[in-house]
Amino acid sequence: MSFVYYRPKTAKRNKKLNFIVIKTVKDILYIAFLSFGFVSMLSAQRVMQPKIVELDRKGVIFKQEEAFQFRIHEQGATVSYYKGKIRTYHKTSFYQFELGFQKDLRERRQNKNYNFAGEGSSRSFTFSKINSVINLRAGIGRKTYLSEKAKRRGIAVGWMYEFGPSVALLKPYHLKLIYLPDDGQPGVEIVSEAYSEENADKFLELDDIYGASPFVEGLGGISLVPGIQAKAGLHFGLGAFDKYMRAVETGIMVDVFTRRIDILVETEERRNSPYFIKLFASFQLGLRSTN
Repeated sequence: MSFVYYRPKTAKRNKKLNFIVIKTVKDILYIAFLSFGFVSMLSAQRVMQPKIVELDRKGVIFKQEEAFQFRIHEQGATVSYYKGKIRTYHKTSFYQFELGFQKDLRERRQNKNYNFAGEGSSRSFTFSKINSVINLRAGIGRKTYLSEKAKRRGIAVGWMYEFGPSVALLKPYHLKLIYLPDDGQPGVEIVSEAYSEENADKFLELDDIYGASPFVEGLGGISLVPGIQAKAGLHFGLGAFDKYMRAVETGIMVDVFTRRIDILVETEERRNSPYFIKLFASFQLGLRSTN
């Protein structure tokens, strides 16, 4: 009698299962090894080539700014004191006081180059001018930067507006006029006079003008003309958030008065105006503080 050895199917399945498990573990270890090597390579690359990060340092937070401002416009120039309160990072409210002078675009200076004994050299004068104009302005306004922030020591671009009262001081313009003696004696007499209806013919006779009188002549006869003023324009802040304030502005300014500002003698072709519209450019220099 012979016996046949029988190997159960369960043992075969267990052996196959063990083989699969061992192979799977080997594959996992192999993948883990490759992943570790790849991560190590990336880390080494970061160490060798670090990324440069630009830090946004806002620095000191300023609350106020003070400056002096020099402004030129089509008809003159001004100097002003400016003080602003920084409301937010890009908005500032301000007030300023301004002193300046204004001319008529039709003014033309000339000099006869006389040199009479006792009078010295003649001064340049403006023919038919009757008043010198000094402007006093006060205003409140706001400055707004268009961008939320600007790079340190960069240029911040914004806009500004201002409005307030304006006063024109009219100082009578004096000329040195030449008078001949009534008795026919030789010699001349030089007299400083302002324009009036009585001396209009003499004041407007070019041959009778010696030259302009000193500026102090006529200070006692200043008259006031009230009005209002406004400005609007672009603001360019140089280092807009630094301690030292530097800025350039360009724009338009308007003065409107309660009556005509008499600068030149009026004729049928030439009239004085109660309002003035001018383009301007200005430069500010000052300091910011944390107070």
